[in-house]
Amino acid sequence: MIYADNAATTQVSQTAINAMLPYLSELYGNPSSLYEFGQKAKEALEDARARVAKCLGCEAREITFTSGGSEADNQAITSAAYAGAKKGKKHIISTAFEHHAVLHTLKKLEKEGFEVTLLDVHSTGIVTAEEVAAAIRPDTALVTIMYANNEVGTIQPIKEIGAVCREKGVPFHTDAVQAAGHLHINVAEQNIDMLSLSAHKFHGPKGVGVLYARKGTRLFNLIEGGAQERGKRAGTENVPGIVAMAAALEEACANIDKNSAHQMALREKLIDGLDKIPYSELNGNRENRLPGNVNFCFEGIEGESMLLLLDDKGICASSGSACTSGSLDPSHVLLAIGRPHEVAHGSLRLSLGEDITEEQVDYLIASVTEVVTYLRNMSPFWRDLMTGKRQHVFAE
Repeated sequence: MIYADNAATTQVSQTAINAMLPYLSELYGNPSSLYEFGQKAKEALEDARARVAKCLGCEAREITFTSGGSEADNQAITSAAYAGAKKGKKHIISTAFEHHAVLHTLKKLEKEGFEVTLLDVHSTGIVTAEEVAAAIRPDTALVTIMYANNEVGTIQPIKEIGAVCREKGVPFHTDAVQAAGHLHINVAEQNIDMLSLSAHKFHGPKGVGVLYARKGTRLFNLIEGGAQERGKRAGTENVPGIVAMAAALEEACANIDKNSAHQMALREKLIDGLDKIPYSELNGNRENRLPGNVNFCFEGIEGESMLLLLDDKGICASSGSACTSGSLDPSHVLLAIGRPHEVAHGSLRLSLGEDITEEQVDYLIASVTEVVTYLRNMSPFWRDLMTGKRQHVFAE
């Protein structure tokens, strides 16, 4: 099997498993308990908080542990919105291709009377700091722009956007779920006020994440019922998951340069190979993207059929189309970068892990080429394209 869907989730590393095990079997106390057995768990919790903070370039007290990136996004955005509303500021700036954890939260806030501006990300999948600056108004309560896109992998100019927000006194949040552990992050140097991440994207366990909130940032509770996490996130902390997350993040951050160089070299080989398929195009900026991300659109193809045939060949991948979730709509990300519906349906995302080999990339290229050819040969839509009844979107 070739697992090429690391943007969806990653294998838990042995380092994370080893860190977690003692807190599942031996040191299982509740960190809120006052007796020594519970305090050992508390010590592990605070040690993990300090280690995560060091990886992000912030203070331990600025770290709140959550159930994952979606919860962190929700708490960051609603907190900034409600804090802004108290000052008469009810305008929020984001982009059209954010993760649904952000977009759905913004939709909810719109129903509560907030105004949302979604910036264009263009065909490159990138928004500029200048565009953010032009959109900021006196009543802007928050700018929230993802660090790197989960589908097309494009990386935003976070430091520059953060500088604009800092200059204008507007809080800046970034969903860094795809970036953490894969790109160098320093929240202080990059002018980031709030940041979300999720452990399972960098070889930690599922169900645990982080919200970084700069000192002085007011957080509103999503979950009530206890005094955990300085009273900002009720519920007994997932000590095994948190300890494993800290270990996974440390390991990932220590190896970013080595892993990135390896992934980027094979990413470029994969892009070159898939680019030889007629009437196909890479989605997003080629250079300014996550090291392991490759996302292509193929004319005349349905993404779901392609995934099933690739699965038969032992390849785990994903499509930008949301059909696998019960919707017939293509990916909002691909539509945001200007792909028409009929092309967006034929997308393929391959997200490479650190252990990808050149032989596996060769197999990916050969398999995708074979599957695309097979599906086109049986497609009436493709026949119409080739006979001129329909116009091609891409050049050959």
